[in-house]
Amino acid sequence: MGLNRQEKAAMIEEVTALVADAQAVIVAEYRGLDVESVTKLRRQARGEGVHLRVFKNTLARRAVAGTPFAGLADKLVGPLMYGIGPDPVAVAKVLSGFAKSNDKLVIKAGAMPDFVMDENGIKALATLPSREELLAKLMATMQAPIGQFVRTLNEVPSRLVRTLAAVRDAKETA
Repeated sequence: MGLNRQEKAAMIEEVTALVADAQAVIVAEYRGLDVESVTKLRRQARGEGVHLRVFKNTLARRAVAGTPFAGLADKLVGPLMYGIGPDPVAVAKVLSGFAKSNDKLVIKAGAMPDFVMDENGIKALATLPSREELLAKLMATMQAPIGQFVRTLNEVPSRLVRTLAAVRDAKETA
């Protein structure tokens, strides 16, 4: 049974709200996937903070019109699953990783704000480190000079103590 006008308007608003908070939208064709596989994919996506939804393509086109993801509108053909999330790498990793283990999920296209990607671009995005890994590396890089400075400051009194100990040992033996 089809959706009435109010339900369609509500769905367009829902998609628009999801896209407004998103940094990436990736679409994949899910033709031939069984319910168990889709449930597994949804569970994995939920754990990564990725929204996986199936929308009517015409409604999705209307929802992305006028947004930074408007370039994706011409790629919305066929039975598509939409991966939407605030972390582009997480969205790409979830769908790309699942597509590697299940050949029935075919990644069609993706977009970041004002940038449309093909399947190869999405695979390249999936190989990047996650946001948490990048933040950890940034913090380690920021802490390195401070740590080195503290070790340098600590070396001055340590050297003085070692010198005094050597002088003491020399006087004791003499």
